[in-house]
Amino acid sequence: MGVLSSLYTGVSGLAAQGEALGVIGDNIANANTTGFKASRAEFQDIVAKSLKGILGGNQIGRGVKIGAVNPILVQGNTDQTEKVTDLAIAGDGYFTLKGSDGESFTRDGSFKFDKEGYLVTNDYQRVQGFQADDKGTVQNKLGDIKFPRALVPAKPTTKMRMDLNLDSRVQTAKVFDPKNPYDTSDYSTGLEMYDSQGNKHLVNMFFNKTADRTWSYHGLVDGKEITGAKPDEMAKVCEGQLTYTTDGKLDTETQSMSAFNFKGGALQNQVVKIDFGDSITTDKGTGMDGSKQYGKESDLISWQQDGSAAGTINNLSFNDEGILTALYSNGQTQDIAQIALAKFENPEAMFKVGNNRLKEARDSGAPALGGPGRAGRGKVMAKSLERSTVDLAMEFVNLIQNQRGFQANAKTITTTDELLGEVINLKR
Repeated sequence: MGVLSSLYTGVSGLAAQGEALGVIGDNIANANTTGFKASRAEFQDIVAKSLKGILGGNQIGRGVKIGAVNPILVQGNTDQTEKVTDLAIAGDGYFTLKGSDGESFTRDGSFKFDKEGYLVTNDYQRVQGFQADDKGTVQNKLGDIKFPRALVPAKPTTKMRMDLNLDSRVQTAKVFDPKNPYDTSDYSTGLEMYDSQGNKHLVNMFFNKTADRTWSYHGLVDGKEITGAKPDEMAKVCEGQLTYTTDGKLDTETQSMSAFNFKGGALQNQVVKIDFGDSITTDKGTGMDGSKQYGKESDLISWQQDGSAAGTINNLSFNDEGILTALYSNGQTQDIAQIALAKFENPEAMFKVGNNRLKEARDSGAPALGGPGRAGRGKVMAKSLERSTVDLAMEFVNLIQNQRGFQANAKTITTTDELLGEVINLKR
């Protein structure tokens, strides 16, 4: 009977509109949930029968159903925060997590370090990343991101680099005397270096012009710091020779002595290379980068060395490539790990497991893991969080629309009830 079928049609409308109201209510409830993606209910009609069979046309509908509830995967706005471990993804991708229930994914980057030093979510899922080796080189090795060691070991100096100008106008008259170095040298300067235990030492460098375009250098350290040296005298630790071309470029550099033997249990015969630049003959270079001999006052332009003392962590930071870097009190920095992002062929098919987490589903495809900014993955924004994509104004418009739809389907049922009443009243 057609009247009865309209009753069931109205019931299907009530059920579908009620489910749609539930989706809208969920969106509104998560308007302030970090990384939340608003969803929408998508309706499908129900066909009861066709009056002409396979010929088509003349089909009678029997209501509506919820065909799917799909997330709208658009980029949410990002808010700046002051928390180092707050991260937001600008573009495609999901943070990768591991916990007791296996692997999951999220857009919520409100992370923190737990008591064991692991980077975790608010429900203690461990954030996954590509690990760096002891030299700070990120490797293709996925694992938990962990707080770096609080104390970084000392690093002995292995190379000292000097860029300076030696005055070509100096006359070749002085003979260097290590017992009276300042009066018997043409130019002097000081450099700092570290022994194997991270103790800092001052190396005084003295330069003497021995011939046109030829200079000798001598490195001296306070004798009380050198094994076997007299405490009241300067001890020689290195010496060598520099030669220059007629246009003042560095031609050769030779180091004829290296005796860095510091006291206090430090490594003896510490190997330290003294480098003066891109020499033409010695380094097969151009002679343009490094020390020169020009007709101007001798001066140290810049210097550097690769050693450091032991240090403790002062700060941690992420960059836009998702690399976690530790800054130590000794001025050294070291990369710890890189955030891993997962990309899916069909991210709309992932299923929610609560706590802002999603899991791989059959129709979503397998996660393709990689670094931020690669192969279509988004970048990571440090000290930022992605806001929910819920538009409250639009949600309230949808709420009114679905509410009226619910009322209209209810009216279909009440009208059908009145018609059934008329049928019952046919016989009195």
